[in-house]
Amino acid sequence: MYTDKNILESIKKVEATREARFGKELKRMTADEKDAVLKAFHPDYKTEGFTNLKIGPNKGDKVPVELADILQGRSRVLDKEIDLEHPNYDVDVLVIGGGGAGSSAAIEADEAGANVMIVTKLRIGDANTMMAEGGIQAADKANDSPMQHYLDAFGGGHFAAKPELLEKLVMDGPEAIKWLNDLGVEFDKDASGVMITTHGGGTSRKRMHAAKDYSGAEIMRTLRDEVLNRQIPVVDFTAAIELIKDDEGKACGAVLMNMETKEILVARA
Repeated sequence: MYTDKNILESIKKVEATREARFGKELKRMTADEKDAVLKAFHPDYKTEGFTNLKIGPNKGDKVPVELADILQGRSRVLDKEIDLEHPNYDVDVLVIGGGGAGSSAAIEADEAGANVMIVTKLRIGDANTMMAEGGIQAADKANDSPMQHYLDAFGGGHFAAKPELLEKLVMDGPEAIKWLNDLGVEFDKDASGVMITTHGGGTSRKRMHAAKDYSGAEIMRTLRDEVLNRQIPVVDFTAAIELIKDDEGKACGAVLMNMETKEILVARA
């Protein structure tokens, strides 16, 4: 039952006008009217919630105020004496983030023989990947192709996508699904073991691969197990607060901060 005062008042208004609205064909809103409603109530359309970046390679881009505050904020290491000559960790590959992308990168680096370490501000798997309920689109069926997937996605995105990134997405999709399946992700399959695919938004072919309605959790479960089975070191509850660059401007490590003790650590990679 609802207990919020505002919700209860809203319900009363709906009930009071239900009879008058029943069977009535309501006037469709114009584009300008829709825009006005969105700007008044939708957080993504409220102008005061956005600002333009003033520095960096994305200078001029419109972003949420909270993101701008982080990107343009004062570095946490400016007033600290940090010994870069004696790092706490020295690895070939430092992966920042323990979600689906970070775990996948660490697994591939380990497979290539690199000494790799993951650092994450929470625990491995505490990430957006875990919360994804939908599926992953990949053109891996006989009646489909990456080209058809490209056309669907480009048109569905109102032709705003960067062509080279979209090409990478559709070309690598089938291989990514196979890689996850081989690792042990329990994608939905029929009795013969063939993956079940469904339609997604704007698709002309059934190419959505899912694991019930917990696809992200299933993927993250598998990736996390693979990281642990490979004994890839994971430093959790530790955030990367600054990148370290060499004389050529290339990233060669990071300054880390333990989220519980606030201890400053250095990782060289």
